[in-house]
Amino acid sequence: MPKQRDAQDMTYRGFEQGPIRPPSEAHSLLLRVTRNCPWNRCTFCPVYKGARFSVRPVAHLVRDLDAVYEAVQQLREGTRDPAPPGLAAFDPRAWAAARNWSGSGRRQVFLQDANSLVVDPGDLAAILRHLKTRFPEVTRITSYARSNTIANLDAATLADLRGLGLNRIHIGLESGADQVLKMVRKGATQRRQILAGLKVKEAGMELSEYYMPGLGGRRLLEVNALETAAALNQINPDFIRLRTLAIPTHTPLYEDYTAGRFDKATDVEMARELLLFLESLSGISSAVKSDHLLNLLPEVDGQLPQDQARLMGIIRSFLELDPELQYIYRVGRRTGVLWGLGDLADAGKIARVEAICREYHLRPDDVDGITDDLMRRFI
Repeated sequence: MPKQRDAQDMTYRGFEQGPIRPPSEAHSLLLRVTRNCPWNRCTFCPVYKGARFSVRPVAHLVRDLDAVYEAVQQLREGTRDPAPPGLAAFDPRAWAAARNWSGSGRRQVFLQDANSLVVDPGDLAAILRHLKTRFPEVTRITSYARSNTIANLDAATLADLRGLGLNRIHIGLESGADQVLKMVRKGATQRRQILAGLKVKEAGMELSEYYMPGLGGRRLLEVNALETAAALNQINPDFIRLRTLAIPTHTPLYEDYTAGRFDKATDVEMARELLLFLESLSGISSAVKSDHLLNLLPEVDGQLPQDQARLMGIIRSFLELDPELQYIYRVGRRTGVLWGLGDLADAGKIARVEAICREYHLRPDDVDGITDDLMRRFI
């Protein structure tokens, strides 16, 4: 992917932050290395659609870091004025980022946007060096990356970046099934996904791989579970992060869904897929993380292999619920009243969910459409 820059890109417009980051980077300094996504064709993804990809010049990242550094120094000196006198080229966005970051100890940095590894390795190395010069206290530097980008990098390049502090990579695997990957225009294959994951691990970096239950729809539900598990069994990532499929209205997949070309699985069917996926994981030591509001069962969170039976038991408990209680749980979870299955023992919370159902005249046969709508609102 060639770098895309024009006169506007070369004009420094102040400290920048992109629109998204993983939940695990909530306390990180967000440093925008690129704008938007160089691929931007995935049918399920609503982010960056219609936005042009560009790489920010190294000099702009240096200025971002310098602005945050000056703000941090002011905060250390006890300055509380959001526009302290004497601070040259004050940048309110850098000040706000520094204040938020200082509150969490300034240990983590996340490189934005969708695929920072597409940047020339020499430029990325220069950014990392300046980052560590300004903030030697940083212990974790993380980035999103596409599998194809990682697969195209040589091992020595990744090792060099690891040596400069880039020590965690998030890859949106989504699926390990070639049929599903092709259907949603992911621009990757299972083989490339495995190659990329192994390269990250061999470089000594932590690896988070994302799995999206439901991405294959009803037709490819089992394929999605089995082939994704097969890929992850070969990679053995540090983290497997669950991201249940939701279909925002402004995506190509929504068009397929409304036209009947994509048969979306229900919550219950996706829970069955997730169970099959967990049953198919073998010989790995990944941490399974259910760290997103879209996930129906947040308790499916633990360490493999020792927690595997417990995680499967949680899903079976949901699937074995009385249909009426299952319906109550789904509405309660999607409206934020219930956190997990344990809340079904809380009579007060159940009464609140029942009141919501009465107020909006909800019935069990309405639940799929209602929960789909509520999930879209979370995105």
